[in-house]
Amino acid sequence: MTIKEMATALRKGDLSTSEITRAFLQNIEKLEPTVGSYITVTEDNALAMAKKADRRLKEGDDPGLLAGIPAALKDNIATAGIRTTNASRMLEHFVPAYDAYAVTLLRGSGAVFLGKTNMDEFAMGDSSEASAFHATHNPYDTTRVPGGSSGGSAAAVAAGEAVYALGTDTGGSICQPAAYCGLVGMRPTYGLVSRRGVTAYASSFDQTGPMTRTVRDNAAVLDAIAVRDPKDGMAARFAPIPEGGYVGAIEDTFGNPVIGYVEEFSNGLNPAVRDAIERALQFYSSAGARVVPLSFPHLQEALAAYYLLTSAEGYSAINRYDGIHYGYRSADAETVDDIYIRSRSDALGLEVKSRVLLGSYLLSKENYDTYYEKAARIRTLVIQTFNTLFNACDAILAPVTIGPAPLLGARGDESLNGQYSSDRFTVLAPLAGLPALAFPCGLTEEGLPLGLQLIGPRFSEGRLYMLAATYEDAHERLPRPRIFHELRNGK
Repeated sequence: MTIKEMATALRKGDLSTSEITRAFLQNIEKLEPTVGSYITVTEDNALAMAKKADRRLKEGDDPGLLAGIPAALKDNIATAGIRTTNASRMLEHFVPAYDAYAVTLLRGSGAVFLGKTNMDEFAMGDSSEASAFHATHNPYDTTRVPGGSSGGSAAAVAAGEAVYALGTDTGGSICQPAAYCGLVGMRPTYGLVSRRGVTAYASSFDQTGPMTRTVRDNAAVLDAIAVRDPKDGMAARFAPIPEGGYVGAIEDTFGNPVIGYVEEFSNGLNPAVRDAIERALQFYSSAGARVVPLSFPHLQEALAAYYLLTSAEGYSAINRYDGIHYGYRSADAETVDDIYIRSRSDALGLEVKSRVLLGSYLLSKENYDTYYEKAARIRTLVIQTFNTLFNACDAILAPVTIGPAPLLGARGDESLNGQYSSDRFTVLAPLAGLPALAFPCGLTEEGLPLGLQLIGPRFSEGRLYMLAATYEDAHERLPRPRIFHELRNGK
């Protein structure tokens, strides 16, 4: 069921929020040993929220479409009274005293929170294997990764362990797992959704966004969380929200949009992804769009700049976890220096350590001009390139990944360059602060999901939703993964 279908059933009295919530909790209980979407399942809290939502709806206090709809939250999004670990031993027992602003907004919308989802530690990774607790498995093939760093959120929605989930995106951490798990994932324009209460990785890149099974569900969640936060200094002051919200924008007339495709994107793609792009471009052309070729000549430089800049910002963010203020403290330390060194050595994983070391190197006096300054100039060049491209088109259709989800453990067999090169399509929008919407475009012969993304100018989320919904409405929805049906059939 979609969010709208579920909301209609709740208001007709055909279902209750408590019934729906118990059903999802049962799914979680049966599937978690196989999928591993969650770090913390908040059963008692979820049932209490469901009971409250039922009471509000019965009394005629209807807070909106998301009332009573069960959701999951990535574990770097603060939740008052519920531990928020960031998938790290450093924060294994950390319980925030307040909610992230997006969580506050969802509470006001009557949402029901099922728990906190697994992720790559401190959001530094792209497979959800770099968690201090366990790896998450792709529901479509449990020998494969769900993507990352929001892989737990993606797997939960794909497996039927939540109706929707919030993820965070620094350089593709919503769009990439959405593509691998057959979902719709929105990385909003930088500043559209508040960052307050979300653990920082790279603050000039980080954004929170929804992960859902349909475009309209995704728009409904963004409608709830795209509210300006006066306490977030980087919040957009005048974000042009479409009249009727993002759900309403989907019903806008398709017209004759101009959709661009960057020819360099085709290099090195899996044939199944290349075919999916060609079919999508043909579809949009037949629907009335004009498709234009574009060029983005510095893809590799953009990827390098992304990793240099985020590693530098990540180094600054991780410095606060020192074993003194809060978080894990080594019991073997005797001096202050020992506390710093042992606590961080014991509690931080290899991926985090490698990025912190790179960031420290980049920000040193000897290397700042050579690397960091050059990376910042490349970021400016990426922004200028997008500005030029959007003078020629309304949106850009792009791959999300070079192929379907890789096998668990495969990343460790690649060279360092190979490990990060698969992110070359998802780092572009974050470098420029632009919105990107990933949506499913079919399955491979092996039954693995494939995804595409639409990138637009700042605050063009409404148009991206309309374009993606037009594609979605004309194609069959991806089937649920096999394990979902096995669960329903009692296997």
